[in-house]
Amino acid sequence: MNKTKVGKTILSIFFAVLSICWILPVLVVLLNSFKANTFVKTDTFAWPTEEMFVKLANYIKGFTFGNYPFLKSVSYSFLITVLGTFLILLCTSMAAWYIIRVDSVFCRVCYYLFVFSMVVPFQMVMFPLAKVADSLKLNTPWTIPIVYLGFGAGMATFMLAGFVKTLPLEIEEAAEIDGCGPIRTFFVVVLPMLKPTLISVAILEIMWIWNDYLLPYLVLDRTKYMTIPIHIQYLQGSYGQVDLGAIMALIVLSIIPVIAFYLICQKYIIKGVAAGAVKG
Repeated sequence: MNKTKVGKTILSIFFAVLSICWILPVLVVLLNSFKANTFVKTDTFAWPTEEMFVKLANYIKGFTFGNYPFLKSVSYSFLITVLGTFLILLCTSMAAWYIIRVDSVFCRVCYYLFVFSMVVPFQMVMFPLAKVADSLKLNTPWTIPIVYLGFGAGMATFMLAGFVKTLPLEIEEAAEIDGCGPIRTFFVVVLPMLKPTLISVAILEIMWIWNDYLLPYLVLDRTKYMTIPIHIQYLQGSYGQVDLGAIMALIVLSIIPVIAFYLICQKYIIKGVAAGAVKG
């Protein structure tokens, strides 16, 4: 019994230290968002003093810097994230259900192709992808979610297919007897039962798309459309001088929605991953 308590105490201390290591960078960014640019560089880890403290000046500068409003970047990030996540959830849930229920050679090949796509590095395909996206006119905030669908489908299909295997087939057969066709069966019967995994996938995809920098940078026309990460990267003064205080302020504003969303929905992540992690 004593050994068990000692083990739990050691684990508690270990995870407490680990939590501090994760929280510390966020705290440093938050503190530096209230410092003058000079002190961000020279006193990065110091607590803001009266001399360093600039109140909300960094946030105001971040909002008003240049000719491209920050709120416009927020709207584009929000649009891309919502549309991209919606497409991924809708298409991959239907694909996972079809793959598991039909279970043909073609479906198995498609499933393994989805799984294989999870291990393909983005750097291997980013330049051909940018050229193809430009040729197909997928270089706008309204069309780039299609590109995100291609990259996010692997993990989502893998998780959803694992969960579909656990669903009782008898419920779908009963719906078919009652006169439901495949489409109605999926949307009325199957989709509500997929809720735990759908929420889990949605959280992971939202965090990925919202914070993604490289794909929008390569695909979008940056003279017209900027997401939040691109806007922050372009927050520079004359002669290439970077205003770190304003950058820190915008980073804080950009991570608040994701952190809030994650804290609200975090209980669904483990539940959804565990539900989808079954062997077929």
